[in-house]
Amino acid sequence: MRARFVLAAAATLLAACAHAPGPPPPSAPTPLLGQETPAFRRPTVQGPIFDTAGARGRVLVVDFFAAYCRPCQRTLPALEALHASRPDVEIVGVSLDDGPEGAVAMIHRHHLTFPVVHDTEHVLAGRFRVSELPTSFVADAGGHIIWSAGPAQAASQTDDALLRAVTAAAGSP
Repeated sequence: MRARFVLAAAATLLAACAHAPGPPPPSAPTPLLGQETPAFRRPTVQGPIFDTAGARGRVLVVDFFAAYCRPCQRTLPALEALHASRPDVEIVGVSLDDGPEGAVAMIHRHHLTFPVVHDTEHVLAGRFRVSELPTSFVADAGGHIIWSAGPAQAASQTDDALLRAVTAAAGSP
């Protein structure tokens, strides 16, 4: 009887470990790792207001892009696929194009359904310390940035790093 209990406990523990999220993949260097996500409240190109306070309690992905950025053309479809497959994750795009027309063009070109904010004077880029594109941040439900991807990850990314980062963030306290 005792052996059966030990086996059942071990099986339960192994099953829990098999489904537990691992750590996020290696992150691009940023001083924001472990810090609270810079708060912002901005109108989206689509109309409604996006507020990071509304994402509290959920995993948040903030993705900086521009129409002129070739690697962004590859990362945005993956971000849209993530948005479609993970409705529990809040995603916001931040366009660094000169005007909102660039953001609108990217929304239409890539059929983006997540909110997109146009960073008119690159204020958000400054808060997030973005100097190259594309750059993405993943914050856990507590609002702390646990992962960042820069151009090097986007250019050489052959795995599902963003998905692994989101999964790790969802498992974070």
